[in-house]
Amino acid sequence: MRRSAAGYFVLATTLACAGLTHVAMAGTDGETPAKAPAHVEKTFLIPSSDGYGVGECLTTPGSDCGQVVANAWCEAQGYAAANSYGVAAADEYTGAISQPVPTPSERPIRITCQD
Repeated sequence: MRRSAAGYFVLATTLACAGLTHVAMAGTDGETPAKAPAHVEKTFLIPSSDGYGVGECLTTPGSDCGQVVANAWCEAQGYAAANSYGVAAADEYTGAISQPVPTPSERPIRITCQD
């Protein structure tokens, strides 16, 4: 008799959960798309002398190869595409330590990725 009672309890619990799921899903019409997550952006700082030889592409404004390289970087990091790229401003990578600002060729490269 115990097995039967336990079996009925499991069956009743399963059916109740299935019924709740159906009721919860009944509120949507199936036509309305789910809300998209908030716009996600992240900025990466890469040393200008990274050894890959893409620094010139990324630091030249409006270059076609810069957009391709920046998009590839963002895709490798799990993002959809690059929003912007270029030489990082001094306040983007320092500020806590008072040191002379490096020349533009020594400053890191900034790539801002978006989802």
